[in-house]
Amino acid sequence: MNPFSRPSATDDRRAEPRRRVDARGLILADGQEILCLIVDQSDGGLRLRLDRAIGLPPVIVVIDLAAGAACEAEVRWIRGQELGLKCSIRATPLNGLIPGRLAGARDAWLRRRSL
Repeated sequence: MNPFSRPSATDDRRAEPRRRVDARGLILADGQEILCLIVDQSDGGLRLRLDRAIGLPPVIVVIDLAAGAACEAEVRWIRGQELGLKCSIRATPLNGLIPGRLAGARDAWLRRRSL
């Protein structure tokens, strides 16, 4: 492959394969709760779709509302209404014992899971 050529749509440089998810999610960032769609995921990251383009801080928490799990993630890219994230830890279940840093995520999940 020519190192100066642009990657084609069929080139996938990810170390882990993506799995299509289509799950309701919630982003916690700077005191805001933003609904999103989790489009796909890999062992190392997520791709989300929002209903509008917004700015986000470099690190956010993403909650999978159906699974009841949250992960801390680094925003790697934003293109319009979609964003790519690198998860810093595996998803943590929000039922049972959780780290204190995810207490806000549990509260948000409990409020939103029945909607």
